[in-house]
This record gives sequence, C-alpha cells and structure tokens, in this order.
Amino acid sequence: MRLRPCIDIHNGQVKQIVGSSLRDKGDSAEENFVSEQDAAFFARLYKEKGLRGGHIIVLNAADSPYYEASVNQAILALKETPGYLQVGGGITAENAWRFLDSGASHVIVTSYVFKNGEVNYENLRKLRAEVGKEHLVLDLSCREQDGRYYIVTDRWQKMTGVEVNENTLNEFSDYCDEFLVHAVDVEGKQSGIETEVASILGDWGKIPITYAGGVHSFDDLKELRSFGGGKLDVTVGSALDIFGGNMAIDDIIAECKK
Repeated sequence: MRLRPCIDIHNGQVKQIVGSSLRDKGDSAEENFVSEQDAAFFARLYKEKGLRGGHIIVLNAADSPYYEASVNQAILALKETPGYLQVGGGITAENAWRFLDSGASHVIVTSYVFKNGEVNYENLRKLRAEVGKEHLVLDLSCREQDGRYYIVTDRWQKMTGVEVNENTLNEFSDYCDEFLVHAVDVEGKQSGIETEVASILGDWGKIPITYAGGVHSFDDLKELRSFGGGKLDVTVGSALDIFGGNMAIDDIIAECKK
C-alpha cells in the first residue's frame, strides 16, 4: 500500500471539502480546510517526500467562472513536479495534452466517459487513442444504492447506471493504466472507510487502484489493507496534518510501507 497524496482545487484555492456537498450552482461546497498555500507548494512537498502518483483534482465545472483559475493552479503544480502527479477535472480528448505537456503523468477522467447514466464508448476510445492507455486513469468514484455501488459523475453530483463490479473493472481496465475510486458517501467526512468498496476493488486487484474516502485514523489504514487485500493504495485528505487534520504525513507514509 502506498500513500497517493491529493491536491483538490476549488475556486482557485487548495481545499478539502465534503464531497457530497459539492454543487456547480454557485460553485459552493462545505469546506473542511482552505489552504493559504498554492498548489505548487503541496506538489513540491510531495516530491520531497518521494510520493509519486498523487492526484490533482479541479473541482470546478468547465463553464465555471473559477475554472481557469483552478486549472492554472493545477498547471503550476504540474510544472513544479513533472512526471510525479496525475490530474483530473474537465479532461477531454481535446484538452488532455495541455495537462500532459505541463508535466502530468496521467489524466484522470470520469464525466467525459460516463455521460447521461451510460458509458460513452466513442469518447473512451477517442481518449485512449489520443493519449495512450499508459497515460489514462479512469475515475470510478461511486456511491451506494440498494446495496450496490454505482459510478457518479459531474463532480459526484449525478448517479449513473454503471455498477462497479468485477465485470466492469475487467472491461474498463482494457482502456486505462489505473483506477481512482472515491467512496463518495464518506468522502471528506472522516467517518471511516467504505469497507464494501475496498473489498470489491481488492478482490479484483489486477491493475493499480487508489482508494479515497473516509480515512481518519491509522485503524482505518489497517482496515483498508485488510479489506483491500493489500492491493490498494490510499489517499488521505481532510485527516492529513497538512490539511488541518490529526494524522501526520510522515507517520502515514511509514504505516503504508508496513
């Protein structure tokens, strides 16, 4: 298990938010933490600690008046640490190389591929052809409905009919290098992990997968290792000391290496 750090950018600032509270209307969200530092600061910190494969997420919609400010923050971070970080938020086949050329190792995609409750295979194939499977991460962030977990899109505001299970993981792995999965119901709430999500992902475990959502203690990390079968990497957000939480980043790195 590795720590995959995050830089979430909303309205041009690095923040930690409650994922389920994010709304495009008014560019609003319930905030856990707003940093006085820019995104490049955190990118440098992660590089100094040797943390590769973290993700930058632009949380504003592409038509938001804040979108370009948030993207500019992301690009500053990417240019500080070429090849270290992934980036997501409004990624399409048309703009993906803007981020890759700025230093992203991968682009992370959800809404461009999962549209109107279904998989847009034309966009998925187009994106793979444009950037190559080796530069693509599919974000399968999901939430529970009737005991099953379905992918959510548009900054976690819209449910799809696409379930996260063995069949879909097998299918989508043909198109990408990694998966990123936020358990949206617990994202930003520091209320513990979604053990069922971890089990689904860990039982499959054929390509790198990063789990995010709910981690607030070292017991959560141990639980994630157990339910994920040791196959999942982890993102810690609001609980991290650099984001105002009580878990020291160096201690998390050490725990993940066990």
